[in-house]
Amino acid sequence: MHTQHRLSPSFTGTAILILGALYCLLPIFWVVSASTKSADELFATLTLIPSTHILDNLNDLIAYRDGIFWRWMGNTVVYAGVGALGSTYLAALSGYVLARFDFVGKQVVFKVLLAGVLVPGVLLAIPQYLMLAAVNLANTYAAVLLPQLISPYAIYLARIYAAASVPSDVVEAARTEGCKELRIFHRIGLPMMGPGIVTIFLFQFVAIWNNFMLPYIMLGNDELFPLTVGLSGLLNQGASQPSMYSVVIIGALLSVLPLIVLFFLLQRYWRVDIAAGAVKA
Repeated sequence: MHTQHRLSPSFTGTAILILGALYCLLPIFWVVSASTKSADELFATLTLIPSTHILDNLNDLIAYRDGIFWRWMGNTVVYAGVGALGSTYLAALSGYVLARFDFVGKQVVFKVLLAGVLVPGVLLAIPQYLMLAAVNLANTYAAVLLPQLISPYAIYLARIYAAASVPSDVVEAARTEGCKELRIFHRIGLPMMGPGIVTIFLFQFVAIWNNFMLPYIMLGNDELFPLTVGLSGLLNQGASQPSMYSVVIIGALLSVLPLIVLFFLLQRYWRVDIAAGAVKA
C-alpha cells in the first residue's frame, strides 16, 4: 500500500503568506533596483539587477530646482504629522464618547458615521475645495490639513477599541472620586486605548502621506506640494525629458523610507493585552 502524503494546513498557509508578501514587495524591489539605473538602462531592461548610478540620480534629484524635493518632503511631514496627530486625537475622543456615554441620537450619529466610512474621500474633495476657497483658505497648508482632521473610519475604530479596552467600572470609579470627564479621558481612557491609538495614528499617517487627490485639487503653488503631487509633476515631464524618470524613481524610493522607519518605531508600542496601557495613579 502506498502512503499518501498531504501538505499540512500550516505549510499551505505559510506558503500562501510568503507568495502574498512577495507579490506586495516586488514593486519595492523594482524601485530599489531601478533607482540605481540611468535613464537608458531603465528602458533597456526590466530585470531586478541593480546598476551603479544611484548617486548620479540622487544628485540630479537634489539639484532639481535648487532642491525643491526636500521642500516637498518637509511639506509631507507637516501634512502627515500634524494631520495624523490631530485626527487621531479627535478620533480617540469621539470614539470614547460614543462608547462610554449614552445620549439622544447616539445611534443616529453612529449610523451616519458608518455611512461616512462608505463615502470615498475623492467625492468630497471638490465640495471641500469650494468651501475653503470661499473663506480664502485654498492654496494654503490649512486647505490640506483641515479636511483630514476628521476621519469616519478612524472614529469607528476608536469607538470599537474604546468599548473593548476601557471598562465601565473603572470610569465609574473615577467619577465617584470626583474626576471630570475630560480628565478621565486623558488619564484613563487614552492610556488604556494606547495600542489602538497607535494603530489609528499609523493608518492616518500613511493615508495622508500617500494622499494625492486632495492636495492636487487644493494647491496651486508647487512650493506647498507634498511628495505625491510633486513627483507626479516630475513624472509628467518624463514624456518630453526621459531623464526625469530616473529622478522620479529615486524620489519615490526616498518617499517610502520614512514610512518604513515609522512602522518599525511604532510597532513596539502595540500590545496584545488591551489593558497594558492602564494609567498609573
